[in-house]
Amino acid sequence: MSHPDPAFLAHCRAALGEAFVLTGEADMAPFLTDWRGRFTGRALAVLRPASVEQVAGLVRACARWQVPLVPQGGNTGLVLGSVPDASGSAVVLSLARLNRIRLVDPVNRTISVDAGCILQHVQEAAAEAGCLFPLSLAAEGSCTIGGNLSTNAGGTAVLRYGNTRELCLGLEVVTPQGEIWSGLRGLRKDNTGYDLRDLFIGAEGTLGVITGAVLKLHPQPKACITALAALPTPAAALRLLTLMQDHCGASLTGFELMSRYCLELVATHFPQLPKPFAAQHAQYVLLELSSSQSEAHAVELLETSIGAALEAEIIEDAVVAASVAQSEGLWQLREHIPLAQAQAGKNIKHDVSLPISSIADFIDSTGPLLQQAFPGMQLVCFGHLGDGNLHYNVAPPEGTSDQDFLANQDAINRIVHDSVDSFGGSISAEHGIGALKRDELARYKSPLELSLMRAIKTALDPLGIMNPGKIL
Repeated sequence: MSHPDPAFLAHCRAALGEAFVLTGEADMAPFLTDWRGRFTGRALAVLRPASVEQVAGLVRACARWQVPLVPQGGNTGLVLGSVPDASGSAVVLSLARLNRIRLVDPVNRTISVDAGCILQHVQEAAAEAGCLFPLSLAAEGSCTIGGNLSTNAGGTAVLRYGNTRELCLGLEVVTPQGEIWSGLRGLRKDNTGYDLRDLFIGAEGTLGVITGAVLKLHPQPKACITALAALPTPAAALRLLTLMQDHCGASLTGFELMSRYCLELVATHFPQLPKPFAAQHAQYVLLELSSSQSEAHAVELLETSIGAALEAEIIEDAVVAASVAQSEGLWQLREHIPLAQAQAGKNIKHDVSLPISSIADFIDSTGPLLQQAFPGMQLVCFGHLGDGNLHYNVAPPEGTSDQDFLANQDAINRIVHDSVDSFGGSISAEHGIGALKRDELARYKSPLELSLMRAIKTALDPLGIMNPGKIL
């Protein structure tokens, strides 16, 4: 661990107050371990500013003393992007105290927020104004808007509303030099040069610190109707997707694929959750329709579409939720898959995206390759089929220790990611790159892409102090 100039921490304490510069091991511990508990880094200190001006002052201090910094929101990332490395030379810059809802503008359909706002609180503030902020994901009770923007988070409603990038109109960012760029413009059209906003979204804190955002709001739907369909194959799920889009258009807001093994895991570890079908099926799709007209309209649209799918023998069975409680029960099946995986033990996660038309072929061809190399392994395959994003996770054969199984991680990643690449896909759909996939990125990005990315990084952060070791 390096020994910084003592004046640096003294400066930080003077700027924030002693209570908001954490240096004790116990105080820093929650900020240093990643969400999955797979890695614990070290830090000089955890800094907890309460304003944009304090963030800017701290970044200027880091630049002056050349101290690396790791911006952190809710620390719910899955690719080691929000925790420091093991060197102990960096500080963690926690944005958790920047948590104000700045302005809700129902007429412009925007909400302006601090980067440290928890996603669920933004959803609730939008709902209080009669609007919808549609970004929704499993960690919404603890993840923050700054982290969502820094990873361009996806979630369950991308099919209808897009990723976080599509939901953001303007940003406020502290640059690596400690200057404040105020780009908080609630404009849907602004053709005035390079789009700096899009540069910082998805950059995982490597180009600057996002401190605020103007986000798009949407009308609250009059009704949301949920159904679970049982299917024989992933190819049938793609046929169902086309049918539902043809019948329902933009009303189709959710289309989640889950394999039989996924729901078996959930049933084993959460037996209190509903079991919608008496028989087991190879694949399941969770559908959600949102209607701007009425519940009756949504129900009729969904039942007509399901009827057409049954008649065309695309699906084998289906249940339509008859109440909010039943709808929540069906969604819980989907949301408990990661929790069931965690209960079952360690697994090797892949967050990949593919052209939607290639997903069935990818699943059909990649599983046998893995089974041949690692007999008995289990695939926990689920995801947002409507936007081409699969969570393609590999669980160990029964009786294999976590340690022995994780020793195969590089080989398993190579099989999965090479297959993804052969289908023209991406090795990260919504989790980002962080430190976990940095070396993988170098394998699958072209030299020219990497060179352009490094040029941008060098131009904006010449000292290399912003979240070092992440992405590049």
